[in-house]
This record gives sequence, structure tokens and C-alpha cells, in this order.
Amino acid sequence: MCGICGIYNRERGHAVAGADIQAMCDAIIHRGPDDEGQYIQGPVGLGMRRLAIIDLATGRQPILNEEGDAVIVLNGEIYNYLELRRDLESRGHHFRTRSDTEAVLHAYEEYGEECPSYLNGMFAFAIWDEKRQRLFIARDRIGKKPLYYHFDGKRLVFASEIKAILRLREIPREVDPRALDAYLTFEYIPAPLSIFKSIRKLPQGHWLSLDRQGLQIRRYWRLLYRASAKAEADLAAEFLDLLRDAVRIRLMSEVPLGAFLSGGLDSSAVVAMMSQTATAGVKSYSIGFDNATYNELPWARLVARHFGTEHHEEIITPDAVGLTERIVRQLDEPLGDFSVFPTWMVSEMARKHVTVVLSGDGGDELLGGYETYIAERTARRYARLPGWLRKGAIEPLVALLPPTEKKKGFINKSRRFIEGCRLPADLQHVRWMIFLQEAEKRLLYSGALRGELTAHDPYGFIRQAFAGCDSPAPLDQQEYVDIVTYLADDIMVKVDRMSMAVSLEARAPFLDYRLVEFCASLPPHLRLNGKRSKYILKEAFRGILPDEILDRRKEGFSIPIKSWMKGELKPMLLEFLSPRALAETGWFDSAHVQRLIGEHLAGRENHSHRLWALLMFQMWHHEYMR
Repeated sequence: MCGICGIYNRERGHAVAGADIQAMCDAIIHRGPDDEGQYIQGPVGLGMRRLAIIDLATGRQPILNEEGDAVIVLNGEIYNYLELRRDLESRGHHFRTRSDTEAVLHAYEEYGEECPSYLNGMFAFAIWDEKRQRLFIARDRIGKKPLYYHFDGKRLVFASEIKAILRLREIPREVDPRALDAYLTFEYIPAPLSIFKSIRKLPQGHWLSLDRQGLQIRRYWRLLYRASAKAEADLAAEFLDLLRDAVRIRLMSEVPLGAFLSGGLDSSAVVAMMSQTATAGVKSYSIGFDNATYNELPWARLVARHFGTEHHEEIITPDAVGLTERIVRQLDEPLGDFSVFPTWMVSEMARKHVTVVLSGDGGDELLGGYETYIAERTARRYARLPGWLRKGAIEPLVALLPPTEKKKGFINKSRRFIEGCRLPADLQHVRWMIFLQEAEKRLLYSGALRGELTAHDPYGFIRQAFAGCDSPAPLDQQEYVDIVTYLADDIMVKVDRMSMAVSLEARAPFLDYRLVEFCASLPPHLRLNGKRSKYILKEAFRGILPDEILDRRKEGFSIPIKSWMKGELKPMLLEFLSPRALAETGWFDSAHVQRLIGEHLAGRENHSHRLWALLMFQMWHHEYMR
């Protein structure tokens, strides 16, 4: 695991400055505190910072091929590299190290731009091909590892994080209004956009090639849905075998390894498989809160006792102000997902003991785990009610209910359900993943921002994602959309940045592409059966996990942010969303923001999502744009 960066000057006679590569490497030292490597040759410079996990002795990067005319830097882990190496050796390739990185380089020599399809892992890598005068960059299928780039027609600059690209002072720093609108609408920025007009993300499952002919970006992997006709029992057994193997290969490590354990179904399933396949005792890490509705430690303890893990836990009473400031600096661009807090904190706790952790990320997207899938089914029935009942009775009544301090609860869920039902039906379940509707934008956005967004469809990337699914089944479409948008550009960003901030590698067995493709072959009712989410997972683990875990209601990994905003975070909220601070950025209507703050602090409305997103943007702007 590491961070990578590089520069390619296409114009002849423009050599890369070693100081630039050094500055970029310095910006991502947290991703790889163990080692550093650089390759600078004329118009090309590659750099990396290394977090040593495997091949501690000979795995230094960059790595060159035998002839010295191809060189690679890689961020991530390739779990099938030993099998790939044996195949490549049989084809005449010679290895000088035991690292997975060298296997990728020889795979490129053998298979060219098809080489990412031969890899099972999480990765973003760059190869300079001297013979072809070509820079080749690829990102893993699911988007576990990040890759940002700037290209102005003459020079391409890339890195694992935006902050490394910004070390080159001539890179323009201008906010992309479309990215800002997407962020405030969905709380994340979808690829290929970034918050900067001049910087883009390479989408998941894509490669990029730049040579004398120009820049090409191509998709090499697409998730397809093909319902299997096998019996349910056979599919459950196959699912279990695939997850067990996905866990087994992710135990590959020469450094201490453990697991995040929230007490939810997905992380518990991973710990169960670790207990079956690990050669040493399993270490597990959990955090909790004083607020009982947010605290899941009793469930984590139950699983830890059941499997006899070496369990570590902490009740978190964080320095919310200091942690918020650190998160803003680490993220590079705004991210409104509240769970960045617990993800950072559990990563920081685990890093005291281990360098690698396994997590349960991905189970919700593969197996219908989100309540939004159930909300969409409920909405279809709700829409059949008479209009006078919906508009004249139910919705006015729900609007009168004051929000509560609970994590969820009937009142909060009812208010959120009605809010989503007002959005276009073609957005399906995504209606409940939208946090700022068009009527609110007209009040919040300044005239300048509204002018920049003329004729812009804020839901365009979502509609495009729905169109990209090859299945007519609604659940297939909804899960596909989540995998190519929310999972890649919110969940994976959060986990990567928060874990790498403390130099911790996080691995997600549910996102093994073999398991992802297998789940896409499951008939929808084996994923979401009525209101029973993750049906096949629960059936496969019956008798392995405690029934209390299998049958408990999903809670989600979150924090009491709405209460924090009334307490410890209140001074920060008032400072960065003050009329003076808002006037400096010029994007928002100050009077409307003050109304949101007043209603939230008085407890009349829960504006935590809107206010947190605005606060994160304002703090980001102060950090990166001043």
C-alpha cells in the first residue's frame, strides 16, 4: 500500500524537475511512511511513498523491467499475484523481486491495456512505457484506490490525492460549480468531477493512456446482471465459499493484521470467516458513543466473544473541533458523509496495534442492505393512495412532527420518506440519498452560482448510471447505481482517506470482484426478500453467526452530529457560516443560511445534513482557496 504521483511532459525538451516529484511525494507521506522512491527520466517523473505490507525486503518501487524500458509505481495490493507470476514465468518473464508490483509490470508487457482484467485486488498504478513513449494508468474495478489527474494538453500530472497535484503551484485552483452542486445535493462528488475545474478523477474500472497521439480513457470492466437458475441452497453455499476465499487471500501480510468490528452483519461475517481461515488469533476493533442510540458496542462484544477474538474497543468522546479540522485537511475536497468521524477514530485506534485491517464495506450495495431499497418499494404503494389522503392528510401531519435526537426512529424516518417522495420517480431509491432539493437550492444558492448552473441537470450522472445497467429489474438497477456512484465516490473515498491518514491499510473482502459478479447473478429475491435485506448472507451464515446478529435491525455507522452542532461544534458552525465568511466565498445566500442555523439550534428542524455540508465546504475553501 502506498501513494503514487507523477508528471509527463508531452512537449519535447521539457524535462521533469526532481524537486516537483519530491514535493508531490512529501504531500502524501502519510500514505507511505516506510519508504520513498522516484524515477525521473527526461519528460517523465514517477514517485511513490510506501507502506510496507508484503515483500518487505525487495518490494521497493519504482520497479523496472529486465530491459529497463518500462517502469511502474503501484498503490494497492494484488491478491492473485502469485498465480499471475507463475503464469507469466511460464511465458518467459523473469522476476527480480517477490512483490505484487512487479507482476503487474510483466502483465502489462504480456497483455498490454488488457492487463487490469487479469488482476484481483485494489489498485491504482502507472506505467511509463519508454518504447511506446506512453504513460498507462489504471484503477481497480470497484474504485478502492484513488487516482486524480490534471491534463492541459501539454502536461499530465497525477497522484493518489489532490494535495499532491496542488504542490505544483501553477495548477489552477478554481471551484467547479457542477461539482459543488453535486456535493451539496448528494454529499459527495461523482467521478470524473473533482471540486477543482482543472483536476479530474479517473473513474473506477477504467484505464488512461497518454502518448504522442493524445489522451484516451477507456472502461475495461462493467458489472453485468445474469440471474442464476441454481437452487437457493447451492447459491448460499457458493456465496459462503467465495466470501471465505476473499477473506483468506486478504490475510496476505507480513505485518500485524486485524478487523473492524461494528457489530453489524457485514463486519461480523468477515470476522467469522477470519476465524476459520486465519493462522493466528483474530484482532478486532470497535468504537462506541455515550449516546445509546448510536452505540453498537454490545453487538460487537457479542461477536468478539462468539469467535474468541482479541478485542479492543473505546468509548469515543472526541475533540470534535480538532478532528473536524484534521478531516478537512485530509480530504482535499468536501465530503459530507458523517461517518468520516468514526472511520477516522476506529482507524486511529486500530493503528496502535496493526497495519492492515479487514472491513465489511460493500455488503449493503451487493445485497440490498440499504433502507432506501425498501423505501422505493414502499413509495410505489404509497403513490397508489388517493391524492387527497397523501397531500391533504399524511404529508401535513408528518410535517408537524418535530425531529428527535434519536439516530433514526419512526418520526425521523417518516419525515425523510415524505421528503424523498417529492423527487422525480425515475430516480428510484436515490430519492432518499438526496439532501438538497431544487426548491431549497433556489433559496440557498447565490445568483452567481445559479447562473453557473443554467441548463445543468443535477441528477444527470444518476440517470446515466441507471441507463448503464443491463437489467430491467429495479433492485439490479438500484444496486448497480450505488456500486458505480455512491460506493466508489463516497464510501471508498471515506475509507481510503481516513485509514491512510493514519497509515493503515483497509481491505474489503465483499468487494472482491468475483463476489461482486456472483451477487449480480443472484435472483433479486435472494438479496432483498420482502423487507429482509441480505437474505442470502443471512441464510448462508445461519449457524455460524449468533441469531441475534442475523436478525437485528440495521443501524449504520454514524455519529450524533445533530447534537454536536448544538454543543461542541456550535462555535465553529457560527464562525464559518457567519455572514462575513459566506460573503468571502460568495456562493450562498447568508440570510437563508442564518435561518437554517436558527431552526436547527432551536430544535424546530433537523438541518444537520445541510449545515454539515455547508460547514465542510466553507472550511475546505478556507484551507485550500485562500
